[in-house]
Amino acid sequence: MGASVIVGLIGQSALSTQVSTFDGSQLSLWWAMPFIGMLLSMAIVPVLASDFWHRHFGKITLAWALAFLLPCASVFGIPMAVGTAMHVCLAEYFPFVILMVALFVVAGGICVNGNLHGTPALNTGLLALGALLASVMGTTGASMLMIRPLIRANDNRRHARHTVVFFIFLVANVGGALSPLGDPPLFLGFLKGIDFFWTVKNIFFQTLFLCVALLSIFYFLDCYYYRHCEEEFLPALDPTPDSDISVDGKINFIFLLAIVGLVLMSGLWRSSGSLNLLGTSIGWGSLTRDSLLIVVILISLWITPTTARANNEFSWGPMREVAKLFAGLFITLIPVVAILRAGEQGAFAGVIQIITDTHGQPIDRMYFWTVGLLSSVLDNAPTYLVFFNAAGGDPMTLMGRLGSTLAAISCGSVFMGALSYIGNAPNMMVRAIAQERGIRMPSFFGYMGWSILVLIPLFGLMSVIFF
Repeated sequence: MGASVIVGLIGQSALSTQVSTFDGSQLSLWWAMPFIGMLLSMAIVPVLASDFWHRHFGKITLAWALAFLLPCASVFGIPMAVGTAMHVCLAEYFPFVILMVALFVVAGGICVNGNLHGTPALNTGLLALGALLASVMGTTGASMLMIRPLIRANDNRRHARHTVVFFIFLVANVGGALSPLGDPPLFLGFLKGIDFFWTVKNIFFQTLFLCVALLSIFYFLDCYYYRHCEEEFLPALDPTPDSDISVDGKINFIFLLAIVGLVLMSGLWRSSGSLNLLGTSIGWGSLTRDSLLIVVILISLWITPTTARANNEFSWGPMREVAKLFAGLFITLIPVVAILRAGEQGAFAGVIQIITDTHGQPIDRMYFWTVGLLSSVLDNAPTYLVFFNAAGGDPMTLMGRLGSTLAAISCGSVFMGALSYIGNAPNMMVRAIAQERGIRMPSFFGYMGWSILVLIPLFGLMSVIFF
């Protein structure tokens, strides 16, 4: 309500003008400090003051958002600050959150009752199934569907955090690489004109290599814990003894199909019409998708049996954390993305220069690493879009002559989202759910220790083999 009053005071036309003229070439690296501060807060404060963080992370997020917006208003004017914030919220953040909530609510209404015995073979199979589902129902949907049964299968074991870490690697990230429905960067490429089946045709072997390698590493690691660490509690201490499997809340499978259909519809809707909302042009396809996703959310909450969510221990805590933290990330990312879009005229000119050779041709291996490492700390969707445009932005050229470059951009943005908790939204959701279930997850830097040890050598090998 307050934002609407401000918008009304400064005028919609002013907003539209300012949003379109935000020039990253005018910004120094100091404008990236709020984003860096946001990252450091997420990494350090939970370790040093866990209780304080869980009580006040929303206020800390707001403080960093204001650390960008207030100087922006002072230097460039209130229309610029409010206009860019509203544009990001309406065009990027709200659609992102609506889709996340839809998948969170619908997948959270599917309860897999009963329990299986968490052996290395079973755990590896569950991770493989989740990775396969991720390209069909999105990394968020697959993560929310599979994480609870996996945790329940292993709640009689002393070591479970490695299982959740590899779940984040495989289900929340790598598995989503084979279709535009799997991960937001690929969906952006689809909206820009990339063929729906391009990814499965062109990065299938990269994805297969990484999935097989991660599943193999996990299996041998889990075998070590299972066989050598007095791993299992006594049967009497198992909170969920083995029992037959049944599924409650099956109606939500229909809602999952509806979500997939709505996302696909919005990409295929080629109508040129749009709605101008507070200076931001929103296509009718996107508006229809988001409106119907809200309807799906409400219907799912209404008709799903209460026992399904109760047995899932469903709570809004993980979604609230993701929504608040990503609000701060989207706002503080504004100047960072603007500087990247300025190319060699911006403060990140060095980044742009390292991805092209002396003849101006793209270096695929450098695209893979640059896009990937930035995606691990920035939101991977705008990072993909920036380098999609840096490679020319023409979908026909990128699917043809520069196909290997598009493959490098796609792999980097999807795969390396697994390098940190903030690389992809499901990462934090999975972490929050695991912690709610009593699993002591690694800290921000602790998780990066796992990802550096396991993923970086595999990425290095991939860059030699494929790029």
